[in-house]
Parts: sequence; C-alpha cells; structure tokens
Amino acid sequence: MTKENTDGAAISRRKVIREEGLMPLLEHLGEFRKRLIYVMIVLLLSLVLGIIVAEPAYNFLMSQKPANTLSLHTFSLWDGIGMYMKIAFVIALIVTLPFIAYQLWSFVKPALKKHEQRSTLKYVPFALLMFLTGLAFSYFVVFPLAFNFTRMIAGNLNLEETFGIVQYFSFMFGILIPISLLFELPLLIMFLTAIRILNPKRLRKMRRLSYFILAVIGVLVTPPDLISDLLVIIPLIGLYELSLFMSDIVYRKQQIADAKWREEEE
Repeated sequence: MTKENTDGAAISRRKVIREEGLMPLLEHLGEFRKRLIYVMIVLLLSLVLGIIVAEPAYNFLMSQKPANTLSLHTFSLWDGIGMYMKIAFVIALIVTLPFIAYQLWSFVKPALKKHEQRSTLKYVPFALLMFLTGLAFSYFVVFPLAFNFTRMIAGNLNLEETFGIVQYFSFMFGILIPISLLFELPLLIMFLTAIRILNPKRLRKMRRLSYFILAVIGVLVTPPDLISDLLVIIPLIGLYELSLFMSDIVYRKQQIADAKWREEEE
C-alpha cells in the first residue's frame, strides 16, 4: 500500500469518526428543538387561558393587602394591557410548568433504564406543587416584607407615594417568580440524582458555594435589612439541605437497584 493510500485511508477513518460523533449530537439537538416547540405551543395556549382568567385573578389580588389599601394609577395608555399580560403570563407559567417537567423527562428518557424511567416520571406532578408552595411563601411572607420596607424608606424621606399599577405588579412578580422557581430546587436535584448527573457526595462538596449563591439571591429579592434577609435565606438554605437529604435517599435506592441488577446478570 502506498503512502498516499495510507494517508487517504486515515483521513477517511477520521472523517467517519467525526460524522459518527456528530450524528448523535445533531439528533439530540433536533429532539431538544422538538420538545422546545411543544413547550412554546402549550405556553401560548396557556397564555390565552391566562388572558381569560386575568380579570378575576386581578380582582382577587386587588382585594388582598396591601393592594386594597392603595390607590393605583396608570401613567400611559398601555399600563392596563401591560398589567393584564403580566398576570396572564404568570398564570400561563403555572399551567405550563408540569408540561415542561414532562418534556424534560421525555428528553432524557432514552438514556434511562426502565426502573429509572418509572422513578423519575413520578417527579413531574410535584413540579406544580413545589412552585405553588414557593408562590404562597413569597406572596404571604417575602412580598409584604419588601413592600413595607420600601414604604418605610419613602416615609422617612417625606416622599409622597403615588403607585403605578404596572410598577406595583412588576415589583410583586419580580419577587414571586424567582422565589417560586427556587422552590423547584429539591425536585430538580432529585431528578438530576436519579439520572446520575448529581450525587450526595458532590452536593456536600458544593455546600459552601451553594449557601453563598442562595444568600446572594436572598439579599437581592428582599429589603436590605438583616431580619428580612434571614427570613428568606434560612428557608432557601433549608431547601438545599432538604434537596441533599432527598438526593441521598434516591442515591441509596440506586445503589440497591444496581446491586440487584448485577446479581441477576451473574
């Protein structure tokens, strides 16, 4: 065989290897694109539902403190539409969340064993439950703290308060949505443990960094006083410890299942 033929064969083999490595990547990207399109379609349909339900949701929110003690104003012709769309989007997000969790499960399903597929599917309904729990905590605990603190500062500065409806709801949802999503942390960590991306040992090594990140988030979404910060940071750290505990349970079950599988194979 000549040197030219040898070089040509080597180049062909490298080309085949590159193509074989590229195809699975392209297939994964195509699958991810398909799942993302499904999520966008459901989100748009949920947004229509959100627009329909926005008015009763608005009436409920306005009947609760602190909104029922305020006189809210509009500063442009678009404020009413903007407020409706903010409420509609939050409703659409709540409705779509379980579907997003299911699509995530469907995306990783081919890489899972049969028992892993069954165990991870059980997490999907809890996505909505955890989000609603975070929504209740942020609305009834964190939001009043942040709102009353800002009013106190305005009072100390002798400022006349004029509240815009868009600004009010933007302020409220800017607190509610991030904290509600953070309440998905235990579920997310359990899922990542179940598909063997995370494990309790790695989470324990990441504990200090995770505490720091959660503390920063807690400070950003609360008023700049120690009591308010602690009222948010402590539950967030508790969520991480709960995530670690649940991850440990999932990991031990995996080890038992793997041991049984190896015994059956032998």
